Amino acid sequence: MRQLGQIITDRGSKYAVSGCAVSDRSTVDAALKQLKRDKSYAKATHNTWGVVLSDGIPLKGDDGEAGAGMVIIRMLEREGLYDHLIVVTRWYGGKHLGGDRFRHVQTCVRAYLDEMADAK
Repeated sequence: MRQLGQIITDRGSKYAVSGCAVSDRSTVDAALKQLKRDKSYAKATHNTWGVVLSDGIPLKGDDGEAGAGMVIIRMLEREGLYDHLIVVTRWYGGKHLGGDRFRHVQTCVRAYLDEMADAK
């Protein structure tokens, strides 16, 4: 799993992004389990994720951050990126961010997608 680490800090909350290639739900679950072996990710407030499998089936997990998984799915669909899991991790800093939290998810996903493009 590629971990880009911390991308954003806002009002005490910290965001990081990670991702890897997957092929089905079992590899998604294995990748999430691997990420959470890192204690800091296991203790995070939210590990939201999304993937669009090559058969067109979107899978997501909001992990208490309602709507965040769909933000990831929409970005993956626009990029045409299939069979690639992206996880946005948030460590809550004590202040509600309102709609900014969705912009932060988008920023993290964009940073990950840009990193993938640069790596090619």
